[in-house]
Amino acid sequence: MAAEAVEAPSGKDAAYENFPVGSWLLPAALRPHIATFYAFARAIDDIADSPDLSPEEKVRRLDGFAQALAGDGAPEPGFEKGAALRRSLAETGVTPQHGLDLIAAFKQDAVKGRYADWDDLMGYCILSAAPVGRYLLDLHGGSDHGYGPSDALCNALQVINHLQDCQDDYRTLDRVYLPGDWMAEAGVTVADLDRPACTPGLRRVIDRALAGTRALLETARPLPAGLRSRRLAMESGAILDIAHTLTDRLARQDPLAGRVALGKGGFLGCCLRGALRGLFM
Repeated sequence: MAAEAVEAPSGKDAAYENFPVGSWLLPAALRPHIATFYAFARAIDDIADSPDLSPEEKVRRLDGFAQALAGDGAPEPGFEKGAALRRSLAETGVTPQHGLDLIAAFKQDAVKGRYADWDDLMGYCILSAAPVGRYLLDLHGGSDHGYGPSDALCNALQVINHLQDCQDDYRTLDRVYLPGDWMAEAGVTVADLDRPACTPGLRRVIDRALAGTRALLETARPLPAGLRSRRLAMESGAILDIAHTLTDRLARQDPLAGRVALGKGGFLGCCLRGALRGLFM
């Protein structure tokens, strides 16, 4: 089977992300490995998010990537990005568990579209977002603080992305990443996500999610200072600045009225400001 017959390209690339992917801030020798990890993550995420595949077919294809990543020998045709990451991990000494955790998250996406409460959502984020930060930490020599601050930053970025895309996720995939108990308390139903603007109740739920995001970002605050790579510290400082800026914008703007995002100038400003802060922490 050809790669294009296994993958389900969405057209999204590194420019779509809320964070710089393999930017010039990171060591040049490691950027090809980061690109390989990102290509793998993008491929499996696109499969999970495809509106044209059944849940069973999504799981089957994701299992194929898991086998290519963890297995031996040549992969089946179509799963080359899994084999490429396996070779990269063997070269760098990073565990394949981070990639396998991403696959577990996206298999969950194939069959689950609602989250009971904040803890349920954080359980998803620790599989769908935290492995990206853990991979980068391992690749760059680790952190004096362990994974904790990195996990918090990645989980915060995931919640921010869920809030940015809350309407599109519901309309195209029937997924709702807002905690169900908060929605019930506010008198909100999933149909409210299909409106042209937030109802007062939905606004309260979003603000509550933003409060949780700010708590995560406070936990993430020591991340740059604990990193053993100054270059990764600069990158993480930039990402922290982006996360704070987007959180503030989501507090002021309505994500149903239009996607809340940074323009090129705002993105660059966050990167420069955060990188300098990360360098001197």
